[in-house]
Amino acid sequence: MSPAEHPSRHYARVAKAIAFIRAHAREQPTLDEIAAAVHLSPQHLQRVFAEWAGISPKRFLQFLTKEYARHQLAAADTLTVAEDAGLSSTSRLHDLMVSCEAMTPGEIRTAGRGIDIGHGVAPTPFGDALIAWTPRGVCHLAFGTADDPRLLDELRARWPAATLVPDPAQAQALAQRIFPLTPTRGRIHLVLHGTNFQIKVWEALLRVESGQILSYGQLARRAGAPRAARAVGSALAANTIGFLIPCHRVLREGGDVGEYRWGSERKAAMVAWEAGRALTTHETVQARENLPESRFARLPHPSP
Repeated sequence: MSPAEHPSRHYARVAKAIAFIRAHAREQPTLDEIAAAVHLSPQHLQRVFAEWAGISPKRFLQFLTKEYARHQLAAADTLTVAEDAGLSSTSRLHDLMVSCEAMTPGEIRTAGRGIDIGHGVAPTPFGDALIAWTPRGVCHLAFGTADDPRLLDELRARWPAATLVPDPAQAQALAQRIFPLTPTRGRIHLVLHGTNFQIKVWEALLRVESGQILSYGQLARRAGAPRAARAVGSALAANTIGFLIPCHRVLREGGDVGEYRWGSERKAAMVAWEAGRALTTHETVQARENLPESRFARLPHPSP
């Protein structure tokens, strides 16, 4: 797929559509109304969603509803029991397997002195992102625009004594591994910069499957701190490795998207995008292996 056809070019319109839907949720806008709001024909909007999300606008929009979110939150504790029993979802076969390690106390104390950090801005399905890495792994992923100086300012503030080395080609290669055009199994390593509690929360979050969502309270229980839902929220707000540490998978108890470091529309887009990919993967595996529907009870199946 050429750069002009990459799904990243559709994100701005998708984000506008999501903003319109959220602003007019009570009126239940039709596809024609959403298309008009983003200055597209319904047919063009259909094509944008097919190229960006791999599913129809109708299916995608159903993943944005509070009803869908509440269904997923209600199922999350049952899933935890199943996963503890070794009954992991088939979609794990297509996940990006993320491993991590914490910075050493010495690295934190010296603010990264002596460490070379490569960085570059690359397109992703959710807009441009600044990706940065040390020789041991990815240490930063922040969404924004390539011409926004705040992206690099934040990285410098996080690693003030490190040597920053521009490497746009490697950033592009990493973006393709993190956001493959089709679900593909891969591995990537992260270097975490945080307090012991923050890292504990982030590690618990890394065990949340793509397409699954949790509440803050559910994540607190998974992190072994059931009474610390508010502190868990603060740990998520401190995360500077977007998407790979999937804080977008944590919603409010009632199904509201809630706040997100890189914008609530982007968070909603990620939740629905992952749900669509998970559903497509499940349907493909089911058709290939003729597995019973009960194996795929995790995701409700919206009508086509």
